[in-house]
Amino acid sequence: MANEKSIKPRVGVPWRTLSEEAQKKVPKIQSYLDAVVAAGGIPELLSLATSVEDLEKRIETLDAFVLPGSPADVDPSRYGVAKHSETAKPDAARERMDFTLLDHALATHKPVLAICYGTQLLNVYMGGSLVQDIPNELHSPIRHDRDKGGPDSMHAAKIEGGRLGKLTGTTELIVNSSHHQSVRKAAPKLKVTAHAPDGVVEAVEYAGPDDWIIGVQWHPERIADGASGAGLSRALFRELMTEARNRRKKRR
Repeated sequence: MANEKSIKPRVGVPWRTLSEEAQKKVPKIQSYLDAVVAAGGIPELLSLATSVEDLEKRIETLDAFVLPGSPADVDPSRYGVAKHSETAKPDAARERMDFTLLDHALATHKPVLAICYGTQLLNVYMGGSLVQDIPNELHSPIRHDRDKGGPDSMHAAKIEGGRLGKLTGTTELIVNSSHHQSVRKAAPKLKVTAHAPDGVVEAVEYAGPDDWIIGVQWHPERIADGASGAGLSRALFRELMTEARNRRKKRR
């Protein structure tokens, strides 16, 4: 019988949008799959077209989840505000997928790493709200978005305790950034554990003692080696695998 530690965690990763899935734009999601492999897991790409019944059966077999970024924006009606002119079209299939995964993860205590859009959706799912467009609403001197087709923007992020604080030996990092929305009001059960110098929320963590759910606004799956945030970003994926193994063992 294989040693429990030698069994690689199976990690569910949804497609970023229904349109990208239909067009089979695998390169758009590949960096997330590669990061799971590099951390010792087995990524499983989840179709946004899957029926609820089939999805519920499949996710029972998975050990953890990564909620990736997306060119879509979360439907602002979900947090009770009108759509801003700069808010991108929502992807209803992706929202249904992530809500289903979070329902399951919370019920079974499976770990979740949410990234960029995934963090914003996590916050809305738990009752928080979003800044719909940072340049127009916050007038920040820091560039959080990137030019279309260009490299990620880079800026500082201050780590303020939580699990992130335990994973890094420093309180300030340089992280990669590619977003125009962010957490406005954090959900009651989410603790903010990182900010950019302009006050934009860079990380949140679920406060439930029996759960490992972390959301980061930067892109740990593709941050360049040598950046000061690269070590923490790699550690996040490794910690996700460790938590997946530990929690799988408890369920058996």
